[in-house]
Amino acid sequence: MRTFLLPDLGEGLTEAELVSWLVAVGDSVAVDQPVAEVETAKSLVEVPSPYAGRVAQLHGNAGESMDVGRPLISVDTAPADTAPGGAAPADTAPGGAAPAAGLETAAAVGTVEAAVSSAGEAYRQEEKAGSGNVLIGYGTPEAAKTARRTRPPKSPVRPALQMNPPRSAAPRCISPLVRRMARESGLRLADLSGSGPDGLILRRDVQAALRTVPVQGESSFRTPAVVSATALVGAVSGPVDTTASAAETMVSGPDGSAATLDPRTGLQVAARTPVRGVRRTVAANLTRSRALIPEATVWVDVDATALMELRSDLGRSGGEVPSLLAFLARFTLAGLRRFPELNTRYVPGGMGTDGLSADAPDAAIEAFEGINLGIAVQAGRGLMVPAVRRADSLSTRDLDTEIRRLTAAAQAGRATAAELTSGTFTLNNYGVFGVDGSAAIINYPESAILGVGRIIDKPWVVRGELAVRKMTELTLVFDHRVCDGGTAGGFLRYVADAVENPGRVLVDL
Repeated sequence: MRTFLLPDLGEGLTEAELVSWLVAVGDSVAVDQPVAEVETAKSLVEVPSPYAGRVAQLHGNAGESMDVGRPLISVDTAPADTAPGGAAPADTAPGGAAPAAGLETAAAVGTVEAAVSSAGEAYRQEEKAGSGNVLIGYGTPEAAKTARRTRPPKSPVRPALQMNPPRSAAPRCISPLVRRMARESGLRLADLSGSGPDGLILRRDVQAALRTVPVQGESSFRTPAVVSATALVGAVSGPVDTTASAAETMVSGPDGSAATLDPRTGLQVAARTPVRGVRRTVAANLTRSRALIPEATVWVDVDATALMELRSDLGRSGGEVPSLLAFLARFTLAGLRRFPELNTRYVPGGMGTDGLSADAPDAAIEAFEGINLGIAVQAGRGLMVPAVRRADSLSTRDLDTEIRRLTAAAQAGRATAAELTSGTFTLNNYGVFGVDGSAAIINYPESAILGVGRIIDKPWVVRGELAVRKMTELTLVFDHRVCDGGTAGGFLRYVADAVENPGRVLVDL
């Protein structure tokens, strides 16, 4: 029996959401066969099995969040591991007992987190001689050169103490995930008893506390949703009176089931959706952007009639015509070459004289050799910004091809972490949603984002006469630390002139 631990998926990620199983218990699997589909904060990936055999156990359910290093799937590899002459496998003790079972079981239930870490390290060392299938963060490129696997010795599991030590010191908790789980649930680590070695607080201790948190002055218990809602309201509106009757917090839903009553609004909570995966990453990134970047916004109305006529002429000549977004990308890149201050990144450095980092002596503005143009894409999993790498070196047709590829990959959840995190400037076409303008939020840690509204017929003065023209609105949001209004205005005016006179600008590209 071999247990495959959820591998390190790279980019500093420590957990993933199990989207779906691609196999079931009893199925036969081959080496490198995808067995599960998991969603990280960056992308959706298929996890291949490094073992061949029969699926014995699936460690988790669809929709569950799993930590890196936790058991993912157990595969019965008995036919492959049996030694010649019917001898027991190397991992099996006399009598058929598996000495590694204690370690794997401990890792599965989270008894000792140090054992899980040791098991994860053992897995990574062992897989250096594995299948050769490279996933983000793990892989075995030297597999073809390795004759056999060498299994490192198992790390001993320390038995849990019979009783926890007195809490005269700070609570023992070494896992950031456990700390965050307790914090977000409104629990104090000092109030918890750890079931791990030396009183170590584990995830299951927090989960147990959430299931049995008493309502003050009552004999009933709050559900985790009520505890979190109460903690949230207390943080925003002040202390919440928890001495009220249970009927004020728990009511019957339309189907007779128990429902939560929000203490602030008095309304029934219809649903509570955990923020995970891409949505959590988007929320954190946008919050960081608004909190750290002093942004400013400029906008301009643009007559796009000439650009629309150019595309129509290209269409009549035959062949595939680049999209409007590809032309806008080309004009944006040309503008960034003239105003490179917007293709930079502000690095705060240490603390400044006023306690902030804006005037820190080691603050800097980093410029890039080349432009990675991010394209905002609305996908089913949330807003994503895949980047066209070295977009400044591509033609308009090449830009069109790459933008279409990245858009399709992002919407299908197949864009790589590198594609989703390597942009230096973002182009956002929110006109597809039927809106004219938007003060967008900068894609941190970039310094600017250019938005394009819908193109519609509007009255416009042309050479002193009123005419109906194809109008759009361009909006630039920029980090005021990297440049001033003159630079931002000059860039926006250049792009607007390119849209209004595309032929003249394209000649110079």
